[in-house]
Amino acid sequence: MHFTLKQLKYIEATGRLGSIANAAAELNISQSSITAAIGTFESQLGYDLFVRTPAKGISVTPAGAETLRLVRGFIVQGRHFETDVLSVGGDATGSVRISCYATAAPSFLPPILKNFKSVYPDTSIKLLEGNMEATITYLVNGEADLAFTYDEMVEQNQDFTPLFGAPAYALIAADDPLANEKSVSLANLAERPMVLLDLPRTKEYFIGLFKKVGLTPTLAHSTRSAEIARALVAGGYGYSILNIRPPDYHAKDSRFRTLPIRGDLRVPVFGIVTLAGVRQPNIVKAFIKQCEELKRAGTFDEIVVT
Repeated sequence: MHFTLKQLKYIEATGRLGSIANAAAELNISQSSITAAIGTFESQLGYDLFVRTPAKGISVTPAGAETLRLVRGFIVQGRHFETDVLSVGGDATGSVRISCYATAAPSFLPPILKNFKSVYPDTSIKLLEGNMEATITYLVNGEADLAFTYDEMVEQNQDFTPLFGAPAYALIAADDPLANEKSVSLANLAERPMVLLDLPRTKEYFIGLFKKVGLTPTLAHSTRSAEIARALVAGGYGYSILNIRPPDYHAKDSRFRTLPIRGDLRVPVFGIVTLAGVRQPNIVKAFIKQCEELKRAGTFDEIVVT
């Protein structure tokens, strides 16, 4: 077979985005170039990767789905090869592409990035944010070298490097009567208005905490934004449940109080997910090592409520 890395990138983008037009827009090239790349590659393979449907775009064939998985792996290894070649004869250089759970990122990511850039100033970091499902999708699709998320999201053929346990806690307004308590139970919270962080997997997790002890929370407000959830709590519209403290929690005029939740609750573990069996470039290995060093130094201790 004869193909180029550029052709494979055209094909991967088409499969990922489900449209030749969308792939052309993302890659800033003509649709005809992508169509030609797909046609040439399919001719060499002897089978179709995509089914073209007038007015409906394209869909991936079963054989195409398996081929796209292999193509993505080849592209990832090609990028790693480029990074390693650039680092020959010197320190780790290149770029690290990170996908991270957006709700947690403002609290845990700044010290990681600050420390890493101080040690490796010539590197670049690309951030991809999303909910927990999107975070893993970025990794699987080859758009990210590693993902920051919770252990429950780890799938087969993925490795997990734990960084810290993140018990659920109640976020209470500073002037709430409960704010003076040292801890709170789910029974204390169940009848009070709840501001729910309504994200895939997140919503089910928080409501599930109550269901496991035979309770049902009183849902007053829901939002897909952690910032809006905190604003509603500060405004006295109810409490919320989170796992990682807000980045401004230690400010003198903090509008919040964080209370540990009593009871036998499973503690989710936050950490780094990578693809198993994939040889990481030196710069990605260095990034993960720095994160583990920060863990040992206790850098993440203040962003969890124990």
